[in-house]
Amino acid sequence: MAVADPEVGAPTPVTNGLEVVAGLVDAYAGRTPVETVAVVGNAPVPPDPERAAAIDAADLVFRVNGFALDGPQQPRGLGTRADVVVTQWALEATPWVFADYRSRLYLYNEPGMMYADVERLPAWWPPDLGLVPIPNREVHQPLSRALGFDPAQPRWATTGTVAAWLARLLYPDARLLLAGFSFIWTPVQSTWDHAYGGASVLTGDHELIAEATMLRSWIEDGTAEYLR
Repeated sequence: MAVADPEVGAPTPVTNGLEVVAGLVDAYAGRTPVETVAVVGNAPVPPDPERAAAIDAADLVFRVNGFALDGPQQPRGLGTRADVVVTQWALEATPWVFADYRSRLYLYNEPGMMYADVERLPAWWPPDLGLVPIPNREVHQPLSRALGFDPAQPRWATTGTVAAWLARLLYPDARLLLAGFSFIWTPVQSTWDHAYGGASVLTGDHELIAEATMLRSWIEDGTAEYLR
């Protein structure tokens, strides 16, 4: 398996921690080879059966943090699959976060550890969850450079952007579908709503304008497709 070099856009062999992540993500995909990847953020979306069907038809579906899925008695809009969950310690519980968790891959997203921001996992998480850390050197640091962040400053991408970056990194030739990313179109926010539950405060270690600019550029150049 090869991934795209985020600096030059050319495939390069996976190495070290990223090689472990790449193999596990491939193993948890709904179908291989992975030709379509859906990355679904947690912003509220209006019902749309076509969007939900496109997400569920992807070969691989990423979700993030306290995600929501379509229920049997609800209008379809979000889809029902979650192959890989990219999460961090401060996620808010939803009915779907750890439901059927043994059938999913959970990737632990904590770039703050590069700046001594180390947190304990909540005691209510399943003790046998088997979290796999996302490597800082091969994922977060190149992403921060792509976003124009000063590596000496404690600033990093939101979990949704990390999931999108990882999907593009691992499957550079796949069709990338994005949904549930409100900041792409509204990058100036201090709080944001969730598809399940209320709003949360945006912490100061994020820079949404930089993230929105990058994801919008993917959509504009055809690298990604946004499911409105």
